[in-house]
Amino acid sequence: MTTIGIIGAKGSNTWQAVHHYSPTAEIRCFPHHTGLAEAYDEARIDLMVLPVYNTKIGGILRSFQIMEKMQKGYWVDNIVQPITLSLGTLDSTTKLDILTGTGQVMQQCEEYLAHSFSDCSLLTTVNLDKAITEIKDPKLTNQGVIESEELLKSHGFIIRERELSPHNKTRYGVISRNPAPRTGYDATSLLTIPLKDRVGMLFDTLGQFTNRGINILDMRAENDAKTQKLQIFIEAEGHQDDGPLQEAINAITNTVIQEPDCIKVLGSYPRVDMRIKRINHFGFIGTGEMSVWFARKLEHEGYQTTLTGRSTPLTPEEMIEQVDVVMVCVPISKTAETVAQYGALLRDGQALILLAGEAENTLETALETTTDGVEVMLVHNLWGPAAITMKDKNVSVVRTPRSGVLCSEFEAFLYKHGAAIYHDTPQKHDLLMGVGQKLPTMISVALAMALNDNNIDVNDISPHSTLTSRYSILAMARVHNQNARTYAEIMATKGEGRRIARSFAENLLKIIDQAEAEEINALCAQIEESSAYLSREFLSSCMKQSLAVDDTLGKIINT
Repeated sequence: MTTIGIIGAKGSNTWQAVHHYSPTAEIRCFPHHTGLAEAYDEARIDLMVLPVYNTKIGGILRSFQIMEKMQKGYWVDNIVQPITLSLGTLDSTTKLDILTGTGQVMQQCEEYLAHSFSDCSLLTTVNLDKAITEIKDPKLTNQGVIESEELLKSHGFIIRERELSPHNKTRYGVISRNPAPRTGYDATSLLTIPLKDRVGMLFDTLGQFTNRGINILDMRAENDAKTQKLQIFIEAEGHQDDGPLQEAINAITNTVIQEPDCIKVLGSYPRVDMRIKRINHFGFIGTGEMSVWFARKLEHEGYQTTLTGRSTPLTPEEMIEQVDVVMVCVPISKTAETVAQYGALLRDGQALILLAGEAENTLETALETTTDGVEVMLVHNLWGPAAITMKDKNVSVVRTPRSGVLCSEFEAFLYKHGAAIYHDTPQKHDLLMGVGQKLPTMISVALAMALNDNNIDVNDISPHSTLTSRYSILAMARVHNQNARTYAEIMATKGEGRRIARSFAENLLKIIDQAEAEEINALCAQIEESSAYLSREFLSSCMKQSLAVDDTLGKIINT
């Protein structure tokens, strides 16, 4: 039986990665790099698995130091593992004072810890099993542990929150005593000795690869911790036995660096892709234009999609049985009702993503009607089906404590396509949608009503408008030139946005009263007070945008 050595405890993300890589192997766990390297050198294990790169913290320097020193080892393969970190405790209510995890785990969760547990003491450990025992035996309910959900549950911990560090993956290098054969789709990792730096060394080194048509997949240059000399890591396409790669290594050794044995070939292996997909199939409830738009984008990324609705041969109930993620994309006023109808049909391990414009009520419904094992997230895209791409377009993402790896994968899809992602709470989302959508729509509808009430000839509007005052006219025209149902739904949404609309109406009446009473000083004071609140930076930025819009409008009007 093959024995594989890892850093970490049974059930950890590393253990899961290696178990999936070699299900029949015996996995031996070590608390730190030194113990693992010694076991490998002494042939107590057949393979060694080292973390080499993490998407949150970058390259794992200690692993490369181990590979640099090993005498009979080759980097022969890779494992890419999505890192899912959860918070576990002995009960679900006690306030936490101390959080424990390995050093790398704590680094990966730095943003979460700073935001959610800024007043907690953080304890890093190299021996997690021992640390857990020291928490469990005296039943320290005020201490929490951060690790994989599987490990925490195996020790009897209650999961308080999942997916503490979204979009988190670790790449592991598999180290063997025998080099890997050529596959035809390989990469090779190289590491220089600490070098005496000189002008152009890095440029000249990379040039030896590019001149031979060899693509560089990864490159890092940093100062050696002990000598402070330059050390270069390069991952290049091709196998170490390939002629062009051998030529490049020889040229760098003899011509560029000019020191014998200055490059260590860590190994060659099948080329790796850090993108791991947990989702195969998206199912949509709703067959409207926005569902079709997202389905096409997802299919381009290699996902399978299915659209269902009242007129489709496949029913939503049948679709839910087949997919990994259920997307609800129906009119805003029907979202909560749809979730209530179908939420209970989702099973643990699936995700429910709401493509909706109202957060508080719909998310409450989703969390109430689905089981705890169903991931839940709301995504409000601020563009319509006429958009060609989502690049640089705003999207509000409202995660919940049950937003896990499937939700993160969809969010990564948005990020890859250039969407500007903003994370909101349900309340903040609804309030800001009142500012960004509900109120502007209401103003546009009310303005059209005022024109009609006063029998204004629309042809007279432009000659009597400044470029700036045309903004509201253009917004009004856009609302009335598209689907009335869409804008009616926006105006009728529940949540905090209604407070914004009501507040605006009250202040508008106040301003009208002051204007009709000719209270010039009061009106000036109000403008000055609001200017101070808005800030000079915000106003200056908006003025630049306004001037750019004015310039564009002026050119259109004059042509």
